[in-house]
Amino acid sequence: MMLEDKQALISKLKKDLLAWQGIPQRSNDASTMGLGPLEKAFPNGVFPKGVIHEFVSFNRMDSAASCGFIGGLLGKLMQADGNCIWIGSIQTVFPAAIRSFGVDPASIVFVSMKREKDVLWAMEEALKCQGITAVLAEIHQLDFVQSRRLQLAVEKSRVTGFILQHNPKILLATSCAARWKVTSLPSQSDDGLPGIGYPCWDVELLKVRNGSPAKEQITWSPQGFKTFSKKEIQVKDWNYNYQNLG
Repeated sequence: MMLEDKQALISKLKKDLLAWQGIPQRSNDASTMGLGPLEKAFPNGVFPKGVIHEFVSFNRMDSAASCGFIGGLLGKLMQADGNCIWIGSIQTVFPAAIRSFGVDPASIVFVSMKREKDVLWAMEEALKCQGITAVLAEIHQLDFVQSRRLQLAVEKSRVTGFILQHNPKILLATSCAARWKVTSLPSQSDDGLPGIGYPCWDVELLKVRNGSPAKEQITWSPQGFKTFSKKEIQVKDWNYNYQNLG
């Protein structure tokens, strides 16, 4: 067998494996999440839906940044008529703030539970409901067995799940499709003036099933996600300070 034939066979097998796992093929009209080059890290260059995404944070600032970034993802996933269940024993989100990401707070059901095992049980049950767009749970620790139960639930319902781990004692191996780490960056404004602008994040994909780790700087505006470089913020700050000196 020639080298070209072997490469073609391997490529076909990879595509077949991804299809069997429910990962969509890339098409010309495939909708994107607006994450720019970061989406190329996923299989077929498509943000995986109907799987479990794991977010980790190690302080309150990163937890807030992760909630904001997930809010942007929910805004893209839910569009006009989607709905979501947000479960947790930790109250870290201000519902009205979700509106800035294009999500109507009325379309989210917030569930508060005291014990983490109850949070995970509620998430597993919610993920089985096919009429839900997404389910999010906030916990402190996730292990492989727990993540596998959640993944089995979404394989039938095709609901997208988000797990946000707040300051886990140790990062354990899980069966989640992707592990994210989001940290906050100085905000940006369109006119370059100082003050509070649009939220910015340093978004890192620590692991991706059938994909590659990646890292991008991303901001949110009323038009959606947009990538940028840290140099852009430095240039804007320098220009403003220079003008003030004049």
